[in-house]
Amino acid sequence: MRLSRVYVDAPLAAGDSTTLEGDAANHIARVLRARVGDALTLFDGRGGEYTARIAELRGAKVIAQVAEHLDVERESSLEITLLQGIARGDRMDTIVQKATELGVTRIVPLTAERSVVKISRDTAHRKHAHWRAVAIAACEQCGRNRLPEIAQPQTLADAVRAATLATQLRLMLAPGAATTLLSAASQAKSIALLIGPEGGLAPLEVEIAERAGFAACSVGPRILRTETASLAAVAALQAVAGDFA
Repeated sequence: MRLSRVYVDAPLAAGDSTTLEGDAANHIARVLRARVGDALTLFDGRGGEYTARIAELRGAKVIAQVAEHLDVERESSLEITLLQGIARGDRMDTIVQKATELGVTRIVPLTAERSVVKISRDTAHRKHAHWRAVAIAACEQCGRNRLPEIAQPQTLADAVRAATLATQLRLMLAPGAATTLLSAASQAKSIALLIGPEGGLAPLEVEIAERAGFAACSVGPRILRTETASLAAVAALQAVAGDFA
């Protein structure tokens, strides 16, 4: 049976037992048809991972016995904060999923003037919880032992202000920009990357970002969809200054 990786939202320790519930337990017991004694890999987001075995299958719960801690890290050497204009439906899910797989450190969903999706105060927490669950599933699949931070949805002005204090280099994608993404980012170790929603950034938003030190750059001569632009740009950054360099 393929070894299952499961995120546990509580501190783990060698020798302890832990109870898996919800989607994780259902996947192990019903989809994979696991049995007592089968091996698991568990991680709690604090670094490293734990070997474990199923000790008991109890209805909708899986009891796992935690064994050895393995000091395994699969994080990128390049710290990327993705400031992403919120995209429609599963497009945003795809961005969160693939950005997690590609090693993004922090994802900040932005409400922008041209956003198709409008986030109210009532829906913001629900959206945030959903995107965090998408990131957790991506970590389980790709082997990351630390979750990317998923910020609460916020305005572009708030996001770029925070990025000014936290990152070494600040870039925004802009069709037709004279500077290419790769030439701008080749020596950076900490990058904030701003990408607009389906309709792009409004002129005032570009001005706000430029005042916060975001430099316009391009990823080629064609206009890309927001989900394509995000993933192409992150992959390019990893190629020139991160995992692939």
